[in-house]
Amino acid sequence: MQSINLPTKPPSSPHPILNLSFRIFFSAAALFAIITMTLWAFVFTGHTDIDAQTLNPLYWHGHEMIYGYALAVVAGFLLTAVKTWTGVMMPHGYKLLGIFMCWLLARLGWVAFGLGITVAGSGVALLYAAAIFDLLFVGWMAFVISRAVLQVKQYKQMGILAKLTLLTLGNALCYWGIISANMNLTKLGIYLGFYLIIGLVLTIGRRVVPFFIERGLSIPNAKGEKEEVTVRNNKAQDIASLLFFFVFFLVDLFYPNKYLLTISALGVAVVNIVRLAGWYHRGIWQKPLLWSLYIAFLGMCLSFVLYALQPWLGYSHSIAVHGLSISGVGMMTVAMMARVSLGHTGRSIHQPPKIVNLMFALMVLTFVSRVFLPLVDMSHYLLWIMTAQGVWIACFALFCISYLPMLARQRPDGLFG
Repeated sequence: MQSINLPTKPPSSPHPILNLSFRIFFSAAALFAIITMTLWAFVFTGHTDIDAQTLNPLYWHGHEMIYGYALAVVAGFLLTAVKTWTGVMMPHGYKLLGIFMCWLLARLGWVAFGLGITVAGSGVALLYAAAIFDLLFVGWMAFVISRAVLQVKQYKQMGILAKLTLLTLGNALCYWGIISANMNLTKLGIYLGFYLIIGLVLTIGRRVVPFFIERGLSIPNAKGEKEEVTVRNNKAQDIASLLFFFVFFLVDLFYPNKYLLTISALGVAVVNIVRLAGWYHRGIWQKPLLWSLYIAFLGMCLSFVLYALQPWLGYSHSIAVHGLSISGVGMMTVAMMARVSLGHTGRSIHQPPKIVNLMFALMVLTFVSRVFLPLVDMSHYLLWIMTAQGVWIACFALFCISYLPMLARQRPDGLFG
């Protein structure tokens, strides 16, 4: 008797925002970027009751920008991209909601701690609960990604899985530092997470930025002629960038040596500036979804130069850290979210909302206000910091206005995604 292959039931979810991970995590990340930066402005100026003996307020801010905001974007991107890379369906519907709720409950614990809210007389209890949900979030995400990768034997993705494992370790160090009253451990966990996120950005950016440039520019012009755009990339640059960054990572975290720091940081900067030169095409300036990614990568290169010069010129290490975080985490993620959200909701990547130019310009202004202006005028340091915070909030407010409606609606073509 001949077997009959019945059609597979199409995927579905109770709401469009739970169709794929980019929808709910990008939406939440943008809203959280506004909430956590607003709260940080109050913490920074001493207008909250955060328990500084339990946790240095600077580490509260650093943890939530890395393990809160950045990891939400990473989850939204990877849990969507792995579906494309492997062809394996990623969690959607209530399974996706379960992963998201772990992230959300952890964030609520940290926000409540920042506001000075206590549970059973102890603010630390909130962070204990946050630790459980945070580690569940990353562990669950790593599990579904590794299962898909191993199912189709795409072993080239194992580097990303290794970074997710180390991010889990970094986050655990943060919590262990709080529990054991050892802020050095917490600091180590935050910087470990930060540099792992930058490593992910360099790894994924090397893949997607040239791809986006080629796809974004290889379209018919006004005369109907199609120019095929190709950009240069090579394995030697990949290896050199990875090796220099690995040395930089170890030196800045574990072995403070200004000579090695300068050589390794300059190495990362030079290799990636050469890479940017190979990616360059004059047409990117007509496409905000392209020039934003290009400027973000350039900002990362400038930040590594700041790391290289810092031991010799004596300005604060925080200047270089914030340069790298605003360009590599802030600018890169908001540009990536803007592009991915269009493509995966069935909208044209060649016709983004007009407001994106202003949105990206505000993120560039955040970089200028937080990095360059304090370098040239420390007498108005507080003003520049508060300006950067306000501009950051404005950038993400524009993202929410223009992108949240499309992330919460069905695709125009009716497909699931």
